[in-house]
Order: sequence, then C-alpha cells, then structure tokens
Amino acid sequence: MSKTNAGRFFEDYRVGQEIVHAVPRTISGGERAMYHALYPARHAVHSSDEFARSVGYSQAPLDDLIAFHVVFGKTVPDVSLNAVANLGYAEGEFLRPVFAGDTLTATSTVIGLKQNSSGKTGVVYVRTRGENQRGEVVLSYVRWVMVRKRDVDAPAFETVVPQLATHVLPKDLPVLQGVDFSRYDFDLAGEAHRWSDYEIGEVIDHVDGVTMEDAEHMLATRLWQNTAKVHFDQTARPDGRRLIYGGHVISMARALSFNGLANAQRIIAINSGAHANPCYAGDTVRAWSEVLDKAELDAPNVGALRLRLVATKGSAGELRGDDGKYLPEILLDLDYWAIVPK
Repeated sequence: MSKTNAGRFFEDYRVGQEIVHAVPRTISGGERAMYHALYPARHAVHSSDEFARSVGYSQAPLDDLIAFHVVFGKTVPDVSLNAVANLGYAEGEFLRPVFAGDTLTATSTVIGLKQNSSGKTGVVYVRTRGENQRGEVVLSYVRWVMVRKRDVDAPAFETVVPQLATHVLPKDLPVLQGVDFSRYDFDLAGEAHRWSDYEIGEVIDHVDGVTMEDAEHMLATRLWQNTAKVHFDQTARPDGRRLIYGGHVISMARALSFNGLANAQRIIAINSGAHANPCYAGDTVRAWSEVLDKAELDAPNVGALRLRLVATKGSAGELRGDDGKYLPEILLDLDYWAIVPK
C-alpha cells in the first residue's frame, strides 16, 4: 500500500472541514537575505534593525510577504497540490509582525465549494490563518483555488460560495502597537513622499522591469516549501511550460513599487487579489500602482494608503479592455493597505 501523498482532489473537501498543515517552520535571518537576493526589496523597516527601532519595533520585522509565502506554502500540499490555478485572495490581515526566530504554523478551514460546469474541476474556498510559537495569529486570509476532480463522474456537492468583503474597512485595520513614525528619517528611507503627498486616483509608474527566470522562481518556490507540480514539473501542464508561482509575481511587483512608494513600509491588509494571466520564464514584469483610498490610523504620525498594485508586461495605467476583462498582458491585480508616515 502506497505511503505517498497524491494530494486532495475536489471531491475530498467538505464545507467546515479544518486542515492542520505540516510542518512548523522557524524563520531565520537567512530568509530575509534570500528574499532580498530574489527581489529588489529595500523598504527600510524591513532592511535595518536600527531604522525599525527608531519607529517602534524591537528589531526589523521580516518582509510581510515572507510570512505570507511561508504560510501559503504550508497549505499547498493540502489545498492546491492538484490545482489548475490559484484564482484569488480576500480579507487578508497582517495582524502581527514576524521576526527572525519566530516559528510559524498554518491551519485552513474550507468555507466554500463550487463545481465547474465542465464537471472536471471545482473551486475550493479556504480561510487560512498563520500562528507564531505563542499561538498568536500573525496572518489570516481567504483564497480560492480551481482543483481537479479525481473522478469526473462523482456527483457535485451543493454549491456554497462565501460572501466576502470587497475590502478591509479602515476601522478594521490591525492595531499597530508601539509604532510611532514621529522620528521617521526620510533620507534613510529613500524618498520624501508622505501620506499627505498621495492623492486618491493617482497612478504611479514604478519604471523598472525584471525579466523572470525559471531558476529564480523555482528557488523561491522551494524556499517557501510550495510543492505545486505546475511550478517544477514541465509535464504537469499540457503546454509543457512551468508556471511561475503567483506569489513570486506578487513579491517582484511589491519590490519594484519601492520606486515611488519607498515609504509604504508595511503591508497590513490584502483586500483582494487576482492572478489575471499566467506568467512564464522570459516574461518581463513591470509594475504600477493606483491610490484607491487613504485612512487615518490610531498611531503617531502613521497613515494608511489603499493601493492597487498591478504587475504587467504592458504599460502603466492599462488594466482592462473594452469588454471589461483583464488585458492579456496583466499578470496580477492586488488591492492592499500599507502604512505610510504622515
């Protein structure tokens, strides 16, 4: 009898099912070094212990997307090993910073199921939470995934599609305990732009581009212990191409956004996200952002910007065609909140 794990298929899920993901992961400072080697990430709070202490942290928290990738990677063997595509995100909250030395675990609850009309696949909705070694939730988010069926003749479940918030309301943003931007050093941070300098509706072209490579995205995906076959095995897809992990695109776009948003220091919520089109090695990724909203926060000299971050192979500001669908060059459309000095 086989001891190996073929992963769950669509008919293996039930609404209300709780899945405890293996294995615990202790995060080291090497994680930050590797992250900054893979992406042009240089936000000051994540780069310097001294800068972080000057604004209220005990040390530099790890880049917020490191926590996201580690938690996400733990869910893959149980949620998306047999996925066709990771479709979207909602209701993401970064509740506590993660520091070197923290140990993260992850648990998911199935909150929705919907079989597709083809009968070959279905969409699974899960709410995932990541906890540190003290049992404190550091990250919570919803994602939905298109998963293959093991048996196309298996009867469909009753459709349950969860009602998800369009965005995290300003009043519900995580509390920033101890954070104080009163002594924020704009010179060391790299830009002079404050919260008040940004206008709702403003579009920022982040200028730079990066050509994606198979070796780099596979290294990143292994780092996060993401075991999805489509990222490594070129026989796993009919076109014979490795699909670049969507999180790799998110981190690349976020890092590219430094030019114009250097003071958007920490991600505190993900409102929604869509991987609009697949990304492959050889694609040159650029990024642009749109300011969607602004919010006052109950922390000294700290405000929040709601930002749309778009990764594209095309031009800044272009998102959808006349038919309302994403343009074929759009790779990522991510709506998030970040903290900015006032």
